[in-house]
Amino acid sequence: MGKRKWLVINYNLPTEPSRYRVATWRALKKIGALNIQQSMWVLGYSEENYLALQKISQDIESNYGEALLMGSTFFDEKHEERVVSLFNDIRDEEYDEFIDECEKYLKELEKEVSIEKYTFAELEEEEEELQKLISWYIKIEARDIFQALKGNTAKERLEQIQKAFEEYSELVYRHNNK
Repeated sequence: MGKRKWLVINYNLPTEPSRYRVATWRALKKIGALNIQQSMWVLGYSEENYLALQKISQDIESNYGEALLMGSTFFDEKHEERVVSLFNDIRDEEYDEFIDECEKYLKELEKEVSIEKYTFAELEEEEEELQKLISWYIKIEARDIFQALKGNTAKERLEQIQKAFEEYSELVYRHNNK
């Protein structure tokens, strides 16, 4: 089996205006890149990741910065394992936050049931919140290329909130169609 391929981007941007550095940081975080040294970021190789980093490189250069985009492999397996572990730690932090928000969502639905708030307006609000959580989960899962430990728990929690919403939706329907 061959070595895993990595993409590495290293860049410099002027300190002012800071919005260029912030935009670059956000773009790199959004695609799941890992910051390993000041302005050095790594990401597992895929054509999609390569194209995303190419776009980020172009944005850096159009904002008076310099970018180097490289393909790479690790010489030492322990270094690669450390980087994979860092990727998983970051994903687990994201999953933890997602799981916490799911818990809040479940409590919100429980509160609505306990006070018998079975309005269509409330149902729409809860559906909108559910869609946000689903969208967030999809983004985290897309960045979870090394199957972080908390991914399964997050998926179970997502299924749980979807089921709870369906049950609440059924209650709203029944109370409004008597």
